[in-house]
Amino acid sequence: MSTPETGAQTAPIRMRVQGMDCAKDVAEIERAARSAGVSAEDVKVSAATHIITLRIAENYLPKVRLALESTGYGFERIEGDDVSADPGYKDPSYRWALWIVVVLNLGYGVVEMAGGFLSGSQALKADALDFLGDGAITFLGLLAIGWSLTWRARSAMIQGLFLGLLGLGVVASTLWRVLNQATPEAGLMSAFAMGALIVNILAVLPLLKHRKGDANMRAVWLFSRNDAIGNFAVVVAAGLVAWFGSAWPDLIVAFGIAALFLHSSWTIIRDARADLRE
Repeated sequence: MSTPETGAQTAPIRMRVQGMDCAKDVAEIERAARSAGVSAEDVKVSAATHIITLRIAENYLPKVRLALESTGYGFERIEGDDVSADPGYKDPSYRWALWIVVVLNLGYGVVEMAGGFLSGSQALKADALDFLGDGAITFLGLLAIGWSLTWRARSAMIQGLFLGLLGLGVVASTLWRVLNQATPEAGLMSAFAMGALIVNILAVLPLLKHRKGDANMRAVWLFSRNDAIGNFAVVVAAGLVAWFGSAWPDLIVAFGIAALFLHSSWTIIRDARADLRE
């Protein structure tokens, strides 16, 4: 495929992207490449594998790279066909940090789900699914260490489908609760939400030293950090339930968590399919 500036036929140039974690980041990076003159069909950023693929001439790369690096993300060129695990996964301390995240997420996910049923809170149930989903996805990521790009894309596809099913489950359950409203027990809801916040902070601590590592390291760190913010939202919702004596703050937070599930699911599945086609 030819580039607008050189008209040369080129093989793909691939780079790992450090620091991206969502569809917004993908759009920002692709926009930066286009600002340097790369056509839309000559740049692809995968949210599933954190790899950018450019079809440009080699002598055009410095100009494009300058535009890419202005976004603040890191870009590490992949030499040859080695697009398997990121180098950071070789760090034993990072593996241990991921195992801690898996155990904490899966363990408290079960506890918080029980709390959701005891308190009648949809937001707690949705947050519990978030814990279980994160734990399962991180576990799958551990299994995928060292896999080829094709198998990592297949792993991402499974993650995306799993997140989508969780999101649809939360939406269905919350819609049923809208039609059969009952005010949650605010005290229990707040206690379990605070417990979730503490567990997420404990999960973040082992990842602190890795927050500026490769793309997947930083993604796990960002997911854990964002989960802590989400837990705080559930705590606020519990306070509003107690204040207004209404179930709506709980339901609104549950719908918000479901929306995040579905958006992440769509992005991961889209990129995984594109990687598999390629």
